[in-house]
Formats: sequence, C-alpha cells, structure tokens
Amino acid sequence: MGEIRVGTSSWADRLLLASGWYPRSVNTPAGRLGYYARQFDLVEVDTSYYAIPAPETTAAWADRTPDGFTFDIKAFSLFTGHPTPAAALPADLRPATATGRVRRRDLPDGAYDELWRRFRAALDPLAAADRLGTVLLQFPPWFAYGEAARRRILELAERCRPARVAVEFRNGSWFDGDNGLRTLTFLREHDLSFVCLDMPQGHPSSIPPVVVGTAEPAVVRFHGRAAAWSGGDKQEKFRYAYAEAELREWVGLLTELADGCAEVHVLFNNCCGDQAQRDAATLAALLGRPADVPAAHPA
Repeated sequence: MGEIRVGTSSWADRLLLASGWYPRSVNTPAGRLGYYARQFDLVEVDTSYYAIPAPETTAAWADRTPDGFTFDIKAFSLFTGHPTPAAALPADLRPATATGRVRRRDLPDGAYDELWRRFRAALDPLAAADRLGTVLLQFPPWFAYGEAARRRILELAERCRPARVAVEFRNGSWFDGDNGLRTLTFLREHDLSFVCLDMPQGHPSSIPPVVVGTAEPAVVRFHGRAAAWSGGDKQEKFRYAYAEAELREWVGLLTELADGCAEVHVLFNNCCGDQAQRDAATLAALLGRPADVPAAHPA
C-alpha cells in the first residue's frame, strides 16, 4: 500500500496564529514552521496563490524542515484565470495604469512569461532539497468543461514541468454525464493528478466525491461541508469541524486509494482557527499514523 500523508493548507494563516495552536514560545516564522513540521510531514503553501515567493524564502522553508517533509504549492492566481490584484504582482511587472484586479491580457509584453520564470525559480530550492510535492492548479468556478479548457490545462502543466501537477475543478460541468469519465481519462493520459474533494454538494461549483488516482501522487482536499459555501465570505465557507464519524468514512476510501498508488496527499482546507490542524491530527490517528515526524532542523 502507498504512503498516506496528511497535512493542512497553511501553517501561518492569520486565524491559525490567533487560535492558540502554536505554543506561546513558538513566536517566529521559523519556529512555527519547525513546530508544524514536528506534527505533520506535508503542507500546502497557500500564500503562493496570492504572491510569488522569492527563492530565498522557499530555500529557508527547505532549511527549516526535516528530510521527508513535503510542500505542495498552489499556483499563482493569475495563472489559473483568477482576477489578481495588481499590487500582488512584482512592481516591475505591473501594468502602468492598473489599480484594481488584472488578468493575463492586461499585462505588459513579456510579463506573463517572466512571472512564470519567477514562479519556477521559487520551486527550484524545494525541488533541489527533495521537498517539492505537487503544483496545484486550482481553477475558478467559471472554468467549464471543454476543449479550450483542456488545452489551457495542458499549457499550464507544461509550464510547471518537471514538477508534478495536480488539477482541482470548481465547476460541476467536468462531471456532467459522460464528462466525468472523459475528464479522468484526460488527466490520466497526461500524467496529471485529479484532486479528489470533500466539499459541500448541490452548488454549481460542486465536484462529486469521486475518489480516484490519475497520477502520482493522488491528492485529496477537505474543504468542509459548510452550508454557506456559495454565499458566505471565506471564513464562513470554510468554517466546518469534521465529526470523527465523517473522518472514519474516509479511512477506508483513503486506504483503497493508497492501494493503487505510491503516495496519497491529504490536505485539510477548512482553515478557520486551528480546525484544519485538529481534523488532520484526528484523521492521521485514525489511519494509524505516528503522532509526529522527525524534529525540524534548528532555525
């Protein structure tokens, strides 16, 4: 059976820092990452969705974590078609007159390719230290099934290579009727990991709870099941505490998934306070995982 690795979609979220999950003595960025890495051996970097980190930053992440620790990296929002605040772009690549949100078409000539060059440069220290897991391409709710969308996925995946790539959909058309089989076949043929989701159902953005691996590693993300998924703000959308019985249902599903692949990445994104960390710890215990991993290197 493949290894099931459990973690959360951030280690430095503002609400997490205020929750009391970190001991009071753990009060520096380096200390918090080291402490997190003693509890879990996997984390998803959410901040890279909002701004491209500097290589010096990702090199420090690698230095502060032990061998065997893995970072999954969320792709920058502009790459996956999300309108992005102009202020999130490096100053030298911002459109001259933009003050609000921008898309690829708004960028100066050459800026889009340069953004990708800097994003890949940020991945390099993690890859060199054997800390890089997948690059997550999380597409917006309006990214619907179709040939143009498939071409877009392949273009972005090629820009990420040789990193492993995982694809998360938030538009139900990818699984309407026969589209589900076509979607999974497409991902499998192009060596792309389908992101299996535990999320609220019954919304246009809902993806059914299909649990299947299409590439290495298999990826599962837990968004919670909050009723406010479509209408609430971010905090309301992800405010959800999994009952132990709900997590127990996933133990068999994850074990079966691991039977067909070398590694499964399980990430909790119900990031309201320290709930993601609590639920991740509960699931890890139910899976029979050890309580922690080897201690991080000194900061």
